[in-house]
Amino acid sequence: MDRYFVTTAIPYVNGRPHVGHALEIIQTDVLARYRRQRGDGVRFQTGTDDNALKNVQSAEAEGITPQEYVDRVASRFGTLRDSLNLSYDDFIKTSSDPRHRPGVDKLWAACAERGDFYRKSYSGLYCIGCELFYAPDELIDGRCPEHGTIPETVGENNWFFRLSRYSEQIEDLIASDTLKIEPVSRKREVLSFVRSGLEDFSVSRSMARARGWGIPVPDDPDQVIYVWFDALANYITAPGYGHNEDSFRHWWTDADQRVHVIGKGIIRFHAVYWPAMLLSAGLTLPDTIFVHEYLTAGGAKISKSAGNAEDPADIVARYGTDALRWWMLADVARTGDTDYTDARLINRANEDLANNIGNLVNRTVSMVQRYRQGAIPGQALENPEATALRAARDAATEQIDAGLALFDFRRATDAIVRIADEGNRYVEAVAPWALAKVERKEAAPTGPLDAVLAELVLTCRSLADHLRPFLPEAAQKIADQCGNGGPMVAEPKPVFPRLEQAAPA
Repeated sequence: MDRYFVTTAIPYVNGRPHVGHALEIIQTDVLARYRRQRGDGVRFQTGTDDNALKNVQSAEAEGITPQEYVDRVASRFGTLRDSLNLSYDDFIKTSSDPRHRPGVDKLWAACAERGDFYRKSYSGLYCIGCELFYAPDELIDGRCPEHGTIPETVGENNWFFRLSRYSEQIEDLIASDTLKIEPVSRKREVLSFVRSGLEDFSVSRSMARARGWGIPVPDDPDQVIYVWFDALANYITAPGYGHNEDSFRHWWTDADQRVHVIGKGIIRFHAVYWPAMLLSAGLTLPDTIFVHEYLTAGGAKISKSAGNAEDPADIVARYGTDALRWWMLADVARTGDTDYTDARLINRANEDLANNIGNLVNRTVSMVQRYRQGAIPGQALENPEATALRAARDAATEQIDAGLALFDFRRATDAIVRIADEGNRYVEAVAPWALAKVERKEAAPTGPLDAVLAELVLTCRSLADHLRPFLPEAAQKIADQCGNGGPMVAEPKPVFPRLEQAAPA
């Protein structure tokens, strides 16, 4: 049994969740559920990044304290657990979780002992959305490449981390896949960034500019620890760093795999800054960083400022959790951005779920009820018509495993759809209704129809098993209708409703 630790990034809580947040946490949920299904020990962690300057600004705009603001907004991210049917084991709020500050203090002390901090004055172009200083040549027409905003000129005297000290080590780790970055196009991007020359980065802000919000720098009360040093530490503070060393060793140091699932906009922080911080502190690095692309709306990045950030809970209210989860897993590209529309979600749900998987389950259960009064026949040893169907079933486990190993959720879901495709083709080819008619008319032996019905029940049970990490509620409904391994099917009920475009609210 492997020990598998997987995390999402922790989003800034300066607004309501949107479908981009849902994409990352659904993908991570599938990875965690699949590993649990395989029998691995799993820790799935998520949370919120509260100690950011833009949270301070949002709180000031509303006339409330930063803590009041982040508590209110973070609670909306917590509600995604139910609306998206998530199975995370831990949710950390960096502003108030008692585990976080001791770990951040310990990480700071470890890097300080290594001699990797120094104070200096600095003036540069700062994007509040990215919480990052940009060099002029990194801007696009003078604007932040991520947010499209014009950075402000900021001059400060802060603590800096000696990132440049770790350039060769980080390059070697990534080039050798000791620190694996998927997909490979993102690996090349990071290597290009590293080889262009790494500059030391600021890890603190003045207490005055932060309005007192954040974790104070040890032995320097006029400074707070800057958001990226603080936020990245959540991956080790929640499992125990700084407060429970046995748990930390179990889930981080001694884990077989440590996996981060992140969006492409924060790749340099996770693939360059974070490994350097861990190297400085003498801690184990993550094994894999999977970088997903963006969801877009009308070709534009989804964001609060753009006014196109729809809350996933609203989509679930219209079309259901299964439809949203399935679209994000079966339709979103592994490389390249994907445009979200209700029409695309509806089409994918109807095509794959209602018309294909759901149709096969309903046909199967209905025929077993009609022709055998709900009793499931024993499996026939010989059934040559089922060759293609059996091949699809037999190949699915390996294909799903290979797909998820590469974070290729489309490839994994395709293997499930292929089983249902072959199942429906099998029904049309063998025509169970015709076999039943022959039985009634000629008092023929029950073997041929029994073999077909048994094959179909076995297929639907296989679908339920493979669907569990992807659509856990629907998988259980299918298993229930197919008797949960028992001798009788239940009454047929549609598992997936056919969707129609919802009227505007």
